[in-house]
Amino acid sequence: MAPLLLLLGLLLACGGGAQALVPPSELKQLSAAGSKYVEAEVENAISGVKRMKALMERSSKEHQALLHSLQETKRRKEEAVQLAQEKEKELAERQEVCNETMLALWEQCKPCLKHTCMRFYSRTCHSGSGLVGRQLEEFLNRSSPFSIWVNGERVDALLERGQRQERRLEELEEGFGLLEDGVDDLFQDSTRVYGRRAPFFAAPFGGFREAFLPPPAVQRVRSPAGGQRLARELSPFSQHHPARGFHHLFQPLLELTQRLLDSGPGSWEHPLAGFGPESRNFSNERMVCREIRRNSAGCLRLRDECEKCREILAVDCSQGDPAAGALREEFEDALRLAERFGRRYEQLLGAFQAELLNASSLLEQLDRQFGWVSRLANLTQGSDGFLQVTTVLSKVPNPEDPSAPAATQVTVQLFDGEPLSLTVPGDIPWDDPRFMQSVAEQALRHYKQNAVE
Repeated sequence: MAPLLLLLGLLLACGGGAQALVPPSELKQLSAAGSKYVEAEVENAISGVKRMKALMERSSKEHQALLHSLQETKRRKEEAVQLAQEKEKELAERQEVCNETMLALWEQCKPCLKHTCMRFYSRTCHSGSGLVGRQLEEFLNRSSPFSIWVNGERVDALLERGQRQERRLEELEEGFGLLEDGVDDLFQDSTRVYGRRAPFFAAPFGGFREAFLPPPAVQRVRSPAGGQRLARELSPFSQHHPARGFHHLFQPLLELTQRLLDSGPGSWEHPLAGFGPESRNFSNERMVCREIRRNSAGCLRLRDECEKCREILAVDCSQGDPAAGALREEFEDALRLAERFGRRYEQLLGAFQAELLNASSLLEQLDRQFGWVSRLANLTQGSDGFLQVTTVLSKVPNPEDPSAPAATQVTVQLFDGEPLSLTVPGDIPWDDPRFMQSVAEQALRHYKQNAVE
């Protein structure tokens, strides 16, 4: 390839009026000088990828600890919810004691509750009032005053929030899995680059060799599909796709993160809490409208706006059944405990999301610096070096400033890419060390730009 490029460069020189400055016998020395600079940059990039791998491993350990906390918090929340459901069932079996009183109040509570909720919805939301009104009517007709008396919608809200939290955790796990797999692929590709070039790297780099090559052990990595871990052998000769680079992972990851930010962490104060006749106290009206459309039980939160509904809350069933009061207190205690663990779970999810954002941001920065080296994984390169200089030509002097030294045009081939035509200022002679440093820097800059596009 090199003789062919040299012949092509000489033909172009003759046709364009430029003069060859460097005899063919000196081009090899220039190529060696440029390759030495490029090799140093490759070594630095491989070292940067190793830093990315170490960062990801550290993040994975922290992530495992966070998952353990999430699992423990979820277990304790579910135990509290189960206890609350058991106490609610026991209370439902005892409600006959004061059923007649509550039913009478319920018939007067329902119209006010429907009117208050629909007034709130029509003032807050832009569409769907007719459908919401029919859903609410059906819900109230099949409900009992017991739901208000025991704050039964709190159990429903806990269950719904639990489902939303699980979906959010799955998405976060998917994003973290993308990062883990992306860094792992980049590391393996870079390992292959180092394995091929190790004999040509400088001696001081030898200590890095032992530290970089991975042990022949099976490590565990995430599957981006569902957060499951799959065993995969970390072999330097595994099949990968370096041409895709690592940066291709960040677009779906950013889209995932945006979805999580748009959905919000979820308020643990119900969005209808604090609603008054003349004011609204909520931060996200779209979330409020979605909540009412999805679950008419949310309207029970407005019970304090209706006098007869408040009277249901004040009904004392303990006179006919002394155990009912203690049972209701046990139910409330279990609910408060479940809600406390639910808030803790939400905080941990927020920490997980922050961890994902921080790790992805830092890894993206490192990838833009060092990820280009992974494209060399399938490079077929001989012992001549990374950079081949084929022609060094003196360009035609600038007519506007004939006294200024004419710039030098250099044609090179970097790695296995197409020939590049580069320009070096005329005040830097070709035998100056700065000359090949400028050439190598320009060639690498062009290669890196193409690697991240």
